[in-house]
Amino acid sequence: MRAVQGDEWEKVKELRIAALRDPAAPVAFLETLDQAEARSDEFWQDRAAGASHGRSARQFVAEAPDGQWVGSLTVLVEEGGTTDFFEQVVEQTQGHVVGVFVRAEHRGTGVADALFTTALDWAWSLEGPALERVRLFVHEDNPRAGAFYRRFGFRASGQVVPVPVPAPVVAGEQGAKELEYVISRP
Repeated sequence: MRAVQGDEWEKVKELRIAALRDPAAPVAFLETLDQAEARSDEFWQDRAAGASHGRSARQFVAEAPDGQWVGSLTVLVEEGGTTDFFEQVVEQTQGHVVGVFVRAEHRGTGVADALFTTALDWAWSLEGPALERVRLFVHEDNPRAGAFYRRFGFRASGQVVPVPVPAPVVAGEQGAKELEYVISRP
């Protein structure tokens, strides 16, 4: 488990494309395969560089002995008083986990646990101001993810938001919901 390096944009792109090809992608990601494949190399270079250092975002990857990336997640830092992705005011400085993915052949092997442990260790270590909680959102039709998050220690906060448009619509359903899960600083 390690943080992405700024020059690893091609691997960042490859893993994201793999994630968006996964059958669970419509309930796991707010981006389509077509959108990701249409992005320029410059976009992917900026994405990797921005998630490799500093306080605002960090992408973590699980790397197999052969160098293949088998999983990833990103922590975004939302500063108190700013507006989040859902256009709501962030009340307290917090982490926001996005882009969780583990390749199918590595699910159930502890990769997701290790990614979350690494990411939360990083989040809790940040200085000024400290993060008091980390949150994530899970689609209401993604019970497998919800079960993992609860097992890991996240709890449903009760906040429910509509799936942002133009996110992919699952099975043609309008009005789908995202459920917020949170974990507090130990």
